[in-house]
Amino acid sequence: MGHLIRYAVWQLAVAAAILLIPAVAFADNVRADEPVARVRVAFDAERIVDTQALGWADRARGRKISADDPVRIASISKLVTAIGVMRLVEQGKLDLDADVSKLLGWHLRHPRWPNEPISLRLLLSHQSSLTDAAGYYQIPLDGSLQDITDDPRAWDDAHKPGTFFRYANLNFPLVASLMERASGERFDKLMQRLVLQPLAIDSCFNWESCSVATASRAVVLYDADGTAVRDDNQGSKPDCSVNRSSKGDCDLGQWWPGRNGALFSPQGGLRISANGLARIGHLLLGKGVVDGKRVLSTASVRELIGPAWNYSGTNGISFEEDDSGQGRKGFFCRYGLAVQTLATRRPGCRDDPFGDGIERFGHAGSAYGMLAGLWLDARSGRGVAYFATGVPDAPAGRHSAFTEVEEYLSGGNAPPQ
Repeated sequence: MGHLIRYAVWQLAVAAAILLIPAVAFADNVRADEPVARVRVAFDAERIVDTQALGWADRARGRKISADDPVRIASISKLVTAIGVMRLVEQGKLDLDADVSKLLGWHLRHPRWPNEPISLRLLLSHQSSLTDAAGYYQIPLDGSLQDITDDPRAWDDAHKPGTFFRYANLNFPLVASLMERASGERFDKLMQRLVLQPLAIDSCFNWESCSVATASRAVVLYDADGTAVRDDNQGSKPDCSVNRSSKGDCDLGQWWPGRNGALFSPQGGLRISANGLARIGHLLLGKGVVDGKRVLSTASVRELIGPAWNYSGTNGISFEEDDSGQGRKGFFCRYGLAVQTLATRRPGCRDDPFGDGIERFGHAGSAYGMLAGLWLDARSGRGVAYFATGVPDAPAGRHSAFTEVEEYLSGGNAPPQ
């Protein structure tokens, strides 16, 4: 009965956060099969209204989790990258609908449809016909992203670009390469200038542009048996924050604009706290304005949200095929430019972890035993950011294609029996 009582207290706390009422804190005593850490922050367009945190940022060193600790937030990184894209679009440096080949510096074409141009819009909305079958993150520091796209396995052989949704991480190293080519700046530094610094977020892609103090607060990620698998920084910064070169060194002087957009993991390598995610939420709920300062135009926010793709039952794959994803069929039903919309009312869609039928937009994250979400309700002007670590095999959700853990953290499930 004890675990039921603890879950009941947690569920009451989560429900209170949704209503913007100060919530009961998570209990300190945690079952062995619960997440190592879980954090949930509720907010509106201007402020954080409730914070809950339970567990360990670093279990081996006895460091408790807080809402200010940076975690590798996985695919929510894509949404933040897309904000940077839209800033460059507003500056006239990128075009959502132009053929990307000229700017990339190589011919990006589907082998079966060589006359069909690939646009930035298709990359951002996962309608480019690219897949992850040839890889996307293993490229060495001195390697070239073109080696991946030249591999026929990188392409969906059955669908012409622009006709089919297939979630693929590979799209975003290409997006980062385009950003570098357009600006001449290294992706991680560019994202600092365009997004993270204007929003006053202490965050970075792949640790290189974070301080030692920030990296020392890293949330360690764990596999099923409790082994640290990512970001066990041990109070410092990693010696090398990117894939080493083919010679084994980590000299970032080898970087060249646009050659290897995978280097700083634009698809999943953002280290950001739950409070930092709330700042992203403030921007989007504020239609591009944060703290009275306009960072994005209202039109750019609308462009991000879209959706650019709506599931018809036959025009896409409704779940992530990469092993890092824990979502099931019906997880993706509406998608913009790196922004997912929830609670789609059509057969086959199970994209409502909240279980209340309310349309929300944002993005989910799943990798290295970590599950996360950033979800915003435009009508109420409220949002939630959450993550849980140490759940690489989370049970399926009860009423959605999300996991049980995500349904708990969203506030949309009852305690297990």
